[in-house]
Amino acid sequence: MTRPRWEVDGRDWPARESSRFVRAGGIEWHLQIDGGGPVMLLLHGTGASTHSWAPLRPFLAPDWTLVAPDLPGHGFSSQRAGGRATLPFVARAVGALLETCDMRPAVIVGHSAGAAIAVRMALDGIAVPERIVSLAGALLPFGGAANRLFPAAAKLLFLNPFVPSLLAWGARGEGMVERMLEQTGSTLPVAQREIYARLFRHSSHVDASLALMANWDLDTLAADLPDLPVPLDLVFADKDAMVAPDVARRVAALVHGSSITRLEGVGHLAHEEAPERVARVIRHLAGISDPSQGD
Repeated sequence: MTRPRWEVDGRDWPARESSRFVRAGGIEWHLQIDGGGPVMLLLHGTGASTHSWAPLRPFLAPDWTLVAPDLPGHGFSSQRAGGRATLPFVARAVGALLETCDMRPAVIVGHSAGAAIAVRMALDGIAVPERIVSLAGALLPFGGAANRLFPAAAKLLFLNPFVPSLLAWGARGEGMVERMLEQTGSTLPVAQREIYARLFRHSSHVDASLALMANWDLDTLAADLPDLPVPLDLVFADKDAMVAPDVARRVAALVHGSSITRLEGVGHLAHEEAPERVARVIRHLAGISDPSQGD
């Protein structure tokens, strides 16, 4: 199994100067820390890495200390030996990283699966942020037959030891990653698309992505949502082809006091294709005025 090498694949990594490697909870973590002020934890989604926050960073760093890890097995972070990539496991692993770094997030921003991790952390008392901002949060089970078939298919793929290598090999060909990104409904800059392609050439990154999908239990999370002890802000994109817009409305019905914000004309990776607009939403939700509006 091949893993991305920092000295090769990370040679021109976005915000490389903010990168560091920390061992916590049996995992060698790659994370990026920059900015100043209260801690904002940024949790990327399945198949992404710290690079997905790069377009957003300049708009948030002036007001927060941004802490963004590569999730276990993703990017340059290792997977813990023998650790199943269940939602509680990943939540505890991120908690161990925060404890090692002595970081207590005031705000957690999670994209897609990252939002589910953030919610699980709050439900389990691993972190007690002032609020969670869910960007296209994958917080409910897939509807209909997909709820049964998609995790099962991912599990079958994950259990076949040849699949990650084959998919990574296939990612070296023209168009495979481009087609994957097209399915998000987002249009990304060339630089962002190239990094996704770079990561998916490595079987360790593919393996971690499959493992996360194969072990994802959103039924339990959905049942626990009414007990969420912190405010939840749900941000959804009207062109999202991965997480249906009505998920935000259904989650809002379960979580008392939650808010909903709609982003028009963007897809699942809105924070990468319209970072300034998404940052403006996050700042507003966190109660920080936007200097461009003259507040």
